[in-house]
Amino acid sequence: MDSGSLPAASTELPKSLTEPDGSAVIRVLSYNIRSMRDSPVALARVMKACAPDLVLIQEAPRFFRWRKHLARLARAADLVILSGGGSAAGPALLCSLRATVERTEDVLLPLTPGLHRRGLATAVVRFGGARLGVVSCHLSLQKDERYAQGGMLLDRVEAMGASGVEHVVVGGDLNERPGGRTFRRLARGLNDAWATRPWGSEYTSTPADPHQRIDAILATKGVEVLGCGVPDFLDRDELRAATDHLPVLAALRVPAARS
Repeated sequence: MDSGSLPAASTELPKSLTEPDGSAVIRVLSYNIRSMRDSPVALARVMKACAPDLVLIQEAPRFFRWRKHLARLARAADLVILSGGGSAAGPALLCSLRATVERTEDVLLPLTPGLHRRGLATAVVRFGGARLGVVSCHLSLQKDERYAQGGMLLDRVEAMGASGVEHVVVGGDLNERPGGRTFRRLARGLNDAWATRPWGSEYTSTPADPHQRIDAILATKGVEVLGCGVPDFLDRDELRAATDHLPVLAALRVPAARS
């Protein structure tokens, strides 16, 4: 059996809940939606079926009426826009009404002449007594730029920690497999959720022929991974109609904030 069809670590991913001690179990979805150029209806159905508290999007609409298109998708999936989109050069964040938003920030990364502009969509949110930094990213296709962007991403996570945000989750299209030097760099600083506790299937590209994992959810050390992978319960025809990547879904337990 190849690793793209590994058996689930558990038959069901934990549902969202808030614990009596203030900690929270949340569902985080990371998804490259290819600027909604495919079927928005299938895309919204896939997202809604995952019942996420947070959606970390890559390739959100960036140009003409991008806010309108993103808002329409969020509404269809029973979510709201948190940050990002055109203002972050593609990455975006959506959330459920369960989240209490502290702050958001869209970050544009340095532009390499001749290559696409890249950015980060970031936020700090609360679920019950748990406080969480959130970052959505889409790294470069060019290996050297990608490696530099990986360092900038880790710097952003470190800066969140320095500002008092102890726990952070990152989701993105890394444009690289786990053996690549940028993926390995990120996994040294953060826990790769699939590698920590695999659930569902591994490979995220492509929906018609899953053969590689280039999308990931990663988290700081204090966040407990309860399961992570490509959900097996989703309709395969809808996945192929929605976009050219498969979604990554994780259940995470975030400790209550210390203050």
